[in-house]
Amino acid sequence: MLELLTLGFFSFLTPAPEWVPMRAVDWSPWEEHVWSKMLPQTIDAPDPVAIAAVEQHLQSLAALGMPPEQQGLWIQSGNEVLASHRGTVPISAASLTKIPTTLAALSIWGHEHQFETLVGIRGTLQPGGVVEGDLVVQGGGDPLLVWEEAIALGNALQQLGITEVTGDLLITGDFYMNFEADAAQSGEWLRQSFHVDLWNGEARTQYAQMPEGTPQPQIAIAGTVQVLPQPPNDFTPLLRHRSLSLTQILKAMNIFSNNFIADNLAQQMGGGRRVAQIAAEAAAVPLEEVQLVNGSGLGEENRISPRAVTVMLMALQLRLQAADLTVADFFPVVGRERGTLGDRQLLPGSALKTGTLDRVSSLAGVVPTRDRPLVWFSLMDIGTGDLGTLHRQQDRLLQALANAWGVAPSVPDGLQPSEQLPGYQEELGNPARNEVL
Repeated sequence: MLELLTLGFFSFLTPAPEWVPMRAVDWSPWEEHVWSKMLPQTIDAPDPVAIAAVEQHLQSLAALGMPPEQQGLWIQSGNEVLASHRGTVPISAASLTKIPTTLAALSIWGHEHQFETLVGIRGTLQPGGVVEGDLVVQGGGDPLLVWEEAIALGNALQQLGITEVTGDLLITGDFYMNFEADAAQSGEWLRQSFHVDLWNGEARTQYAQMPEGTPQPQIAIAGTVQVLPQPPNDFTPLLRHRSLSLTQILKAMNIFSNNFIADNLAQQMGGGRRVAQIAAEAAAVPLEEVQLVNGSGLGEENRISPRAVTVMLMALQLRLQAADLTVADFFPVVGRERGTLGDRQLLPGSALKTGTLDRVSSLAGVVPTRDRPLVWFSLMDIGTGDLGTLHRQQDRLLQALANAWGVAPSVPDGLQPSEQLPGYQEELGNPARNEVL
């Protein structure tokens, strides 16, 4: 996939933060409703403006050698389907696959969910801070444990008095660091993060984004990194590390189209096919319109109909309203985050998701206009056209709608991100998420 895999880290985008507590929202009353049944029953309401914009888009693609019979589009406002082209046909979706992954993850865990990592010892803690034995880390599936998080965890251990480990660093469970699936390599990075003298350039760069005065841990581990299938029976947990909230994890995933996070979450939910089932049910769309093999969209085997993509976004919006959140809290917003949106000419305030493979350029989301406050859409362009040219064609389609329906004087409430929820960059490395047991 040509979109950013984002093997680097995110916090370079913002200055060093002041830690802000995460807002608690009670989701349970909303869970009592079968909310997917509240989705509006769509009606065909062909709109001349939308139809003309779609026809112009298809003609432009045809001139690039991309025949209309391979393309898919869907444009909807409220319950009105304004225009469609092969709208119910599953088409290679690329990273639009992360939309059902987002919906399924929220359906399974809820937006406030945090993944837990336990840290403790096998042995005894001697006077002077020496662990006679091993340091044990039991992963709980956190897909966004990066340098800042590990440095804060090292500081928490040092505050418990630990300065030295005579044995090994034992890694067990689902432990990942820096978007690395290999537990041994993740463990090695964790070992380095626990002692400032072992930091590499990336660790030092990310530390510089943490609040001024953040301690630098100095825990020496004499042994090596060992990966175990099960935690030792005599393992004594000392700390519980809670990940960022699922809301913040999904926002980071979608801004940078991070394939590791998406596939990791999908695997924890049972794989691509299970994600498809959960998302299709949540959005009340036919399962045959959501055909997934993973959670990221890597590979043309991931196919979704333009209708299903659009309705899943609308289902997300409906579900999030109960928590005073919007899709803007989960996807990049034009004028606020760049990520995969880059320098594209799109309406400010639009919440969007891009998708790119060698033969796929897709775009979906919601744009605000004056006459139709929220316009939901999915564009799935298949062919080998120049990527920049395809982006410009997609942008022109949306600009044509805005020219006809007017630019919204302000971003409507339905597209406003929550002001009370800290961004993931500001929250990385927050020591408050390390709990002494």
